[in-house]
Amino acid sequence: MAKLREEYNNFIKDMEKNLKNKEDLEYIKVRFSMFVDKIIDEIDMILDYKTKKMSELEQKQKEIDDKMSKMQQIIDNIEKDIYSDEGFDFEIICPYCDNQFVIDVDEDKTEVECPNCSNIIELDWSGDVEETSNCNGRCSGCHGCDEENEEKQQSNKKQSTENEDKKEENNDDDM
Repeated sequence: MAKLREEYNNFIKDMEKNLKNKEDLEYIKVRFSMFVDKIIDEIDMILDYKTKKMSELEQKQKEIDDKMSKMQQIIDNIEKDIYSDEGFDFEIICPYCDNQFVIDVDEDKTEVECPNCSNIIELDWSGDVEETSNCNGRCSGCHGCDEENEEKQQSNKKQSTENEDKKEENNDDDM
């Protein structure tokens, strides 16, 4: 703005030096001052508009920063819940007394004592399903007990057939 004012003053001095008619000089000064005032008013309006827009942008940016901060807190809490250093809880049902209890996951532990019946329960963290002698053939993991069950079923059918035959023999003898 200082340069503009200096240029304006230089323009007026140049007009005073080159124009001999005082009436013309006064008219040009007044008219030119009005024109410059209009230009300065427009510049002021533009600056006010830009200042207002800048303030609005700063306010919106502050709101966005606040929302981002809240979101980050939520994400941190979720992350803490998911990746807790305290470990995870693991639910166990005692195979001896059917007591249900919770322990912290610790892959170094290989067994745990049931708090209800005090029996020791072996822990297998590998996730592999082992075949046991108590297999009832209903599991989806091993498929090894189907043959064993088939043999038992055939044996049971054979014994059942033999029992029926014996009953029929006894009935025939009674007649």
